[in-house]
Parts: sequence; structure tokens; C-alpha cells
Amino acid sequence: MHDIINNPQHYTDRRFEVIEVIEDAIEKAIDPVLANCQSQVLRYILRMWDKDTPLQNAKKAQWYLSRLIDKLEDRLEDRQEKPFRFG
Repeated sequence: MHDIINNPQHYTDRRFEVIEVIEDAIEKAIDPVLANCQSQVLRYILRMWDKDTPLQNAKKAQWYLSRLIDKLEDRLEDRQEKPFRFG
């Protein structure tokens, strides 16, 4: 029997676990709110074909991506942050 709490099949049926990919991707996020939005985008895209319907998952990812973009634009407009540097 598969352990749906600790190792759900839709997370572990790939070469890499989704949670590990997400943790690696958000490691350099400058803010926990931005990291959360990014992680949700990745979560819905990476599992797009596994749960619910692909269209529904794509729309959820789009919602979080729009929120992430809005928050990044707000930071720049408020001049709270210098332009973001990558790498």
C-alpha cells in the first residue's frame, strides 16, 4: 500500500520529488510571500497532469503567477527595493 501522507504517488512518480524541486527553486527568494507565490506556481505546473484537470491546475498556476508579478511590481513602485539582481 502506498503512503499517501508521507510519499503520495503524485509527488514521487518522477525522477525528482516535487517538494525538492520547489525548495531548490525558492531558495534565493527575497521574501517569504514571494517564495510562497513562486512555490504555488511550480506546484500546480509540476503536478498539472496528476490531479483535478490540467486546465484547472493551469489556471491556479496563472492566478499565483499574476499575484507574484503584482507583488514584484508593487515593490519596485514603492521604491522599497533596488532593482532585483539575479545570480
